[in-house]
Amino acid sequence: MAFVDELVIAAHAGNGGDGVVRWLHLKGKEYSGPSGGNGGDGGDIYLRAVDDVNILARYRGEKKFQAEHGDAGGNRNRDGRSGEDLIIDVPVGSLVRNMATGEEFDLLTSGETQLVLKGGRGGAGNAVFKSSVNRTPTESTPGGRGEQAQLRIELRLIASGGLIGLPNAGKSSLLNALTGAAAKVGSYAFTTLDPNLGALYGHVLADIPGLIEGASQGKGLGAKFLRHIARTRLLLHCVSLESEHPLADYETVRAELATFEDGALAKKPELLILTKSDTKDQKDIEQVAQLFAARGLRTVTVSVLDDAAVKSLRDAISSALG
Repeated sequence: MAFVDELVIAAHAGNGGDGVVRWLHLKGKEYSGPSGGNGGDGGDIYLRAVDDVNILARYRGEKKFQAEHGDAGGNRNRDGRSGEDLIIDVPVGSLVRNMATGEEFDLLTSGETQLVLKGGRGGAGNAVFKSSVNRTPTESTPGGRGEQAQLRIELRLIASGGLIGLPNAGKSSLLNALTGAAAKVGSYAFTTLDPNLGALYGHVLADIPGLIEGASQGKGLGAKFLRHIARTRLLLHCVSLESEHPLADYETVRAELATFEDGALAKKPELLILTKSDTKDQKDIEQVAQLFAARGLRTVTVSVLDDAAVKSLRDAISSALG
């Protein structure tokens, strides 16, 4: 099943049932009075956050989400049955926008439920209109229309740390080494098309697909996934020691962070990781580290083939996350 992290659905709360005009005729008596019941309310539409990042993929074939309509009123002052509410499950971390009103709903906690569209009120039956001056009312009101809107669902992963960097910076391999995740790995750009998740000492780490220059303006895969680090507490910025221009690689990604949305990503705490240390000798590694040190940037060096280095990085990440 393909990963889906953005979706627009059509949603319609239930319409209220109509109120009705009815008369009560008692056998053997001359009394005849209004007895039309009220219509039932239409069902509401709720969003519910669940721990399933893949649930949006199930909705791609559904054209419309419809809550149940209320029933019309009945005789003998019987109200119509209210329509059943509809609950739409979305992944924890979803930001949902009502495209008709601009209202946004942020669902951050598993089990959290929010009302997004209100069902129509049931109409009034003629019994409601009876009074001392109107003993035989013939009026009733129709049920109200339920609210409807296009809902844009955007998943923003909730992770403690996000691994970022250019394509082929070694993020997927590092996630696998740190957490035992099973992220796909290959020696070509854009191996990661979907975010991968792993757990480290109780902290969730996300491997974010590689960024390129211009990602924040929609180039490459980056723009689609920059939002997935919007909620992370710590950026794990991976720079490959195989690169001919590691400092330029770092600055390219930092520029994209600074220009995405309000620039808040660039203000997040960062751990700068020089990856693939097994491809260089110690002298070359020290020269690269000094390039960053000259900019006031502290680096951590790692190779996924070096268990001691991976253990040291695990501890550094855990310490940074607290």
